[in-house]
Amino acid sequence: MQPQAFLGLTFNWGALLGYAAVHGYLDWQILPLYAHGVCWTLVYDTIYAHQDKDDDIVVGIKSTALLFGDNTTAYLAAFAAGSIGFLSMTGDHSASEMPIDCSVHGVV
Repeated sequence: MQPQAFLGLTFNWGALLGYAAVHGYLDWQILPLYAHGVCWTLVYDTIYAHQDKDDDIVVGIKSTALLFGDNTTAYLAAFAAGSIGFLSMTGDHSASEMPIDCSVHGVV
């Protein structure tokens, strides 16, 4: 597994834990927020990974920068679109639709 994917899965685990801590259970409605965080982490950490890809080759780290290669822009666009889509879904499932909708539309 690429370190960026592992970071996304673990770093955003807090969304699931926080939801469960507040509500006392885990519901499927929190999954779009988690998926948004994973997608966004893949976007920003892949950009950072490109700064170190020469070192990644030397030490054998299988980063997304090396995996995506010349197609990085397309992958970043797809993950960014997924991030916005999942954040929109989060707004649709929450009681505070307007603040989330305004922030998502501000990004787009």
